[in-house]
Amino acid sequence: MTTELNELTQRGLLDFRTNQKAFEIGGVRVGGQPGVLPTVLIGSIFYHGDKIFVDEDRDEFCRDAAEGHIRMQEDFSQRTGIPGMLDVVGSTPAALQNHLEFAASVTAMPLLIDGTTAEVRLAGLKYVAEAGLSDRVVYNSIQPGVGDNELTAISEAGVECALILTYYLKDFSAKGRVQAVRELLPRLESSGIQKLIVDTCVMDLATMGQACSAIFDIKSEWGLPAGGGVHNAVAMWRGLRSKMGKQAESPCVASACAAAVAVGADFALYGPIENAKYVFPAVAMIDTALSQIAIERGGKPDENHPRYRIG
Repeated sequence: MTTELNELTQRGLLDFRTNQKAFEIGGVRVGGQPGVLPTVLIGSIFYHGDKIFVDEDRDEFCRDAAEGHIRMQEDFSQRTGIPGMLDVVGSTPAALQNHLEFAASVTAMPLLIDGTTAEVRLAGLKYVAEAGLSDRVVYNSIQPGVGDNELTAISEAGVECALILTYYLKDFSAKGRVQAVRELLPRLESSGIQKLIVDTCVMDLATMGQACSAIFDIKSEWGLPAGGGVHNAVAMWRGLRSKMGKQAESPCVASACAAAVAVGADFALYGPIENAKYVFPAVAMIDTALSQIAIERGGKPDENHPRYRIG
C-alpha cells in the first residue's frame, strides 16, 4: 500500500485535512467538509431546445412555464433543505440579458451567467452590473486560456464569484483537470475574483470518473468548492434510451448527481431544471448519510441540512 493510500485509509476518504473553503453567493453557501453544508443543486433554464421557448430564434418564451419550472426547484429546495441556484443560459447578448432580467424578477436564488460565447457572457456581466445583481451571480465559466479582457470585465462588474471549468486540452485526464486549476489560480487571484468554485468537466460517462477523481484532488490541495455538470454523463449516453428505455433517463440523472456527491462534490449542475423532482430527493438522501459521518468526526451539520428535513 502506498503512503498516500495508507494516509487515506487512516483518516477516511472524505476527511480532508486541508482547510475547506465555503463561499456565500446570494445567501447560499457552497463548499466545506462533506456532510456539513448541504450540496448546492443548479438547474438550467433557457438552454437550447428548452420547451419553454415558443420561438427560440426570436427569443420568445412562455413566461408562465418558465416561472413554473423555477417554482418547482424552489419547492424541492424547501422540502429537502438543499439550496438551489439557477443556471441562466443565453445564445446571444440580448437573449442572455433578457433571461437574466426575467429570472431576477421571479426568484431570489443566485444566478449563473451562462453564455455560449465570451461576447454573450460579457453582455450578461454588463446587465448584472447595471441592475445591481453582482453579489448574487456566478460567472459561468472561466476556462484555461481565458483572455485578460474577460477577467477585467468580471472584476469591473463587481462579480466576486466565478466557476472554473477545467476543460484542459493539453491533458484531458484527472491530473490534467487539477493542473488547469494550478495554472489558472495565480491569474484569477490577481484579478480580484475572490470566490472560485471548480467544475471538473464531465462530458460523458468515461469522463465522469476523471471528474470525480479531480474533485477529491482539488478539495485536498486547495480546499476549493468543487463539483460539476454531471448530467452530461447521461445526456451523452447514446445507448441509454435505445437499450434501457426512455424511463431510465431521469433515474440515471439522479444517480449521477448522487454518486458525485458521495465522493465529495459540493455542487452539481443537474441539467434541465425539470429534473429537480428527481435530483433533489436523491441528493438529500446522500447528504443525510454523509452528515452522520461528519458528526462522528466532530462536525455539526447546518441547521437547514436535509438531515433535519426529509425524515
